[in-house]
Amino acid sequence: MIIIFNPIKVVLKQSDKSTSFSGKKTLDCNGKILNLETPQIMGILNISPDSFYDGGKYQLEDAIIRQADKMFEEGAAILDIGAVSTRPGAIDIDEKEESDRILPALKKIRRKYPGLLISVDTYRPAIAETAISEGADIINDISGGAFDEDILKVVAKHDIPYILMHMQGRPQNMQKDPKYEDVVNEIKQFFLRQTEKLHELGHHKIILDPGFGFGKTVEHNYRILRNLNAFKESGYPVLAGLSRKSMINKVLKTTPETALNGTTVLNTIALLNGADMLRVHDVREAAEAIRLVSKLY
Repeated sequence: MIIIFNPIKVVLKQSDKSTSFSGKKTLDCNGKILNLETPQIMGILNISPDSFYDGGKYQLEDAIIRQADKMFEEGAAILDIGAVSTRPGAIDIDEKEESDRILPALKKIRRKYPGLLISVDTYRPAIAETAISEGADIINDISGGAFDEDILKVVAKHDIPYILMHMQGRPQNMQKDPKYEDVVNEIKQFFLRQTEKLHELGHHKIILDPGFGFGKTVEHNYRILRNLNAFKESGYPVLAGLSRKSMINKVLKTTPETALNGTTVLNTIALLNGADMLRVHDVREAAEAIRLVSKLY
């Protein structure tokens, strides 16, 4: 069920660190409470020069702050900062370069927005550790701990919410020939293995992301979207990251630049199929989708 709400008014309040995701669907994010009784929006802020859609747009300080302003004003509950392109075939960068890109942006945004939620998109434990010390509230890991399990220890130590995403392969090779016997079940089994590792560390602040476009064909992606509710059986919230991806462009013959309408359609389907969070480049349109879908219930 999707409950009517105003996505511009994100419910955030200070809390003690004991609150985790529960039957009340709230998540403690570094002392701030994120209310997931209603779907929320994570705005994407890529500061890498080669991201698939907005690479190079947000590298200067003024551009970074303007985009953060825009996303929060339009209704993003969380700003997700990433410094490494993970598009298919992307060239990896070393840890120092990632740190040099992401930390100045994180510090500037945190200084301007001390009370709002900031996520850092990284799979490196050292980057996660430093980002948390500089004010990151959430760690978003495209590998779900598969690249380096020490990141699980970092989020557990700091009691920080962790977005656990599924990917087959690595960005350099993930789209060469992805194969599954049963894509939905195999992702569920991956989530089960990784959440058990987190539970062994005493950590339960987890958000699941099936990883649309990360080691999946178009057919795999649409099967995942059709069965999105299956991932909610764990009791954890589910994030859908569909924004401007090739699963739209390959069907509609669009490009990332012209895929906003397709993105809104798929975000709407994701909401109808149980998505708790939408990770998007375009916040206002996602907020409108949530408002309209909510009128059905």
